[in-house]
Amino acid sequence: PYYQQYIALVPDGNIVEILERQLGLVSAYCAALTAEQARARAAPGEWNACEVVGHLADSERVFAYRALRIARGEPTAWTNADLELYVTSADFERRPMADLLAEYAAVRGATVALLRGLDEAAWQLRAPQEPEWTTRSARAIAYVLAGHDLHHLAGFRQQFGDAPLPSA
Repeated sequence: PYYQQYIALVPDGNIVEILERQLGLVSAYCAALTAEQARARAAPGEWNACEVVGHLADSERVFAYRALRIARGEPTAWTNADLELYVTSADFERRPMADLLAEYAAVRGATVALLRGLDEAAWQLRAPQEPEWTTRSARAIAYVLAGHDLHHLAGFRQQFGDAPLPSA
């Protein structure tokens, strides 16, 4: 149920192609931000754009690993990842946005390669129905990743407006 909020944001279409296009959208939007904008917080305690892009890369790593485990038939449940802790301990705002975007692009590229290489049987595999398995298929994870990007792009639009965002 938690991840449905992200899945619901994803338009119809080939999910792997959507993930590829989103890389360009996130990169173009964030590359257009000034260094000051990238480090500005919409409100105290909220993440800035540098932290969000670092979070996108870290989240992508975690979820791609989960998709790999499901697609390969791994029956052992994973442990939870504290993605909030990852952001607070990574010090993303000390890094230039271009560096963070390059990392995000590398991680997204690896995810796309993984998903593109899955056969139909791997797409159909389901993880065991246990509390730890909140997303139970590689397909669901792909949609969560796409929706997660859209969620954060909406946050960027709210904070900075539409100006830097190219049309999809």
